[in-house]
Amino acid sequence: MLLDLLHLLTTPAPAAQRRLGYLRDSVWLMSRARRCRRAWAPHLEASRAVMRAAIAATERGDTAVVLGSGLLLDVPLADLAARFRRVVLVDAVHLRPARRAIRAFANVETLTADLSGAMALMTGAARDLEPCLPPVCTEPGTGLVISANLLSQLPIRPVERLEASRHPLGAWTPEHGDAFGRRIVEGHLKALAGLRAQVCLVTDIDETEEDRQGRVHARHDLLYGARLGNPEREWTWELAPFGEAARNRRLIHRVVAFSDWHG
Repeated sequence: MLLDLLHLLTTPAPAAQRRLGYLRDSVWLMSRARRCRRAWAPHLEASRAVMRAAIAATERGDTAVVLGSGLLLDVPLADLAARFRRVVLVDAVHLRPARRAIRAFANVETLTADLSGAMALMTGAARDLEPCLPPVCTEPGTGLVISANLLSQLPIRPVERLEASRHPLGAWTPEHGDAFGRRIVEGHLKALAGLRAQVCLVTDIDETEEDRQGRVHARHDLLYGARLGNPEREWTWELAPFGEAARNRRLIHRVVAFSDWHG
């Protein structure tokens, strides 16, 4: 708890990220990753393996971009730094462990950006969603763009804020939560589809809540109905083992991955 508070107080983050809860979410995720290290290990290794396959298959070696770089637990940073002249890590917040990890690589840099397209809407600076990717993704020298376990995360905070609000967000009312979430997911996919660079996509797509007897109590579509096609690889991720979210329940996520999503 004290470590979490230290990160909340000392992490450099724009005011909007702090006010909207993105910094708090990042610190909370870091704490869960620490507590669930053993349960998460197979998922993290599978994610890195797909990204390594994408790195090996990329023809242009000037720039690689990682969207949703987070704590870098699922990102083979050393492989990227060795293969590309420049590596750009993009996220809403960059916590100290990630900023410390990149110090070993002179060609790795961070970029703070909103990848949901919803932050300006939530702060009142825009009237609608503005799905976009940072300009580095479309630069001629960018050979690889990785969406790293990001897609299902993009709608979480915006949908929660919309559904909890008494007032509309632009044209979106609290009753539009699912449509709002799907629009965010599809906006990211559309942006990726328009890139000339190779796209590596890793994302969880649904969540199952089950008890110790294996009985399923709830299922949730994390992509709000959006479909991705047939994945190159698929696995399960024990996001919250028994005792993490509830004593006798655990949360299992299904993950799909594409080393070349365009392909």
